[in-house]
Amino acid sequence: MQFRSVCGGEGDICAFELPRAAFPITVEAPDGRVMTIAPGDVFLATPGYRESTRWVSGRIPAGGLVPGDHYWMLAASGVVGELTGDLLSDTHLGPVRYLGAVCGDSGKTLNIRQFAIMGAEQDRNAPVYLVLGTSGDVGKTTAGIAVLRALRMKGYTTVIALKATGTSSFEEIARYRDFGATHAFDCIDFGLPTTYPSDRTGISDLFANELEFCLSLPADALVVECGGDLFGANVPQFLTSLKKRRSNLKIVLAAADALGVLGAKHVLSEIELTISLITGPCTDTPSLRHRTQALCGVPAINLVRGPG
Repeated sequence: MQFRSVCGGEGDICAFELPRAAFPITVEAPDGRVMTIAPGDVFLATPGYRESTRWVSGRIPAGGLVPGDHYWMLAASGVVGELTGDLLSDTHLGPVRYLGAVCGDSGKTLNIRQFAIMGAEQDRNAPVYLVLGTSGDVGKTTAGIAVLRALRMKGYTTVIALKATGTSSFEEIARYRDFGATHAFDCIDFGLPTTYPSDRTGISDLFANELEFCLSLPADALVVECGGDLFGANVPQFLTSLKKRRSNLKIVLAAADALGVLGAKHVLSEIELTISLITGPCTDTPSLRHRTQALCGVPAINLVRGPG
């Protein structure tokens, strides 16, 4: 394996170096464990976009990453780009130097799109349970795992998990597998490091491919988590793609407060979707849960502590 001194584009497999004067950073290793990158280490990652209302945001500059220039580790999964916003930094955030793009035996730059899963035509009609959130860090993955556990306890033997939008995360996919998902996928499996930037051209084709493949698998149910909020990560485009295939969705909304639920309820009603269950920080105490349920007219439950 070798790399060439060429500009790096989205999804290209690229070599980077953590400068010797930098602090160590921690990222996800290929096997999912937390890995420390020490100053002077050379490692593989990919250029990508990220937009976050709580964490780090960044982009690929026009023309791609330039060999020798410095960029930032935008996500622990190995997404690198130009930093545009740092709200709450994490242990993966650090400056890295771009060295070049890795090429295969043919001399062509390797890109994760070359290894993407392709969809299939047959829909096996598995019911879909959709988890949405009003913002980042409101417990969407926790809610998704709770839905998965409930389905398994009801006797569903084969459940597929899909993190359809947002930033890829090996840790989140592994958690779904730990709790019994037969298969778990995210956008990496379909050729993109993230589903950002918002309103990107051609994103509907990626979502159609995700759904075609996951719904073609023999399964008792499909649990879908949309990373990001209702307006970011191209969630509206995904909902449009999903609604073409399923009109009777079970929707779980994770929200920080009751006002967020009311806003989400209004937005979803405009595309003829209805929230089935509310969870998240807005249900952390009995008072909050009762208020949320009364204001929004939707059942609310804390999926961490139970109905208490």
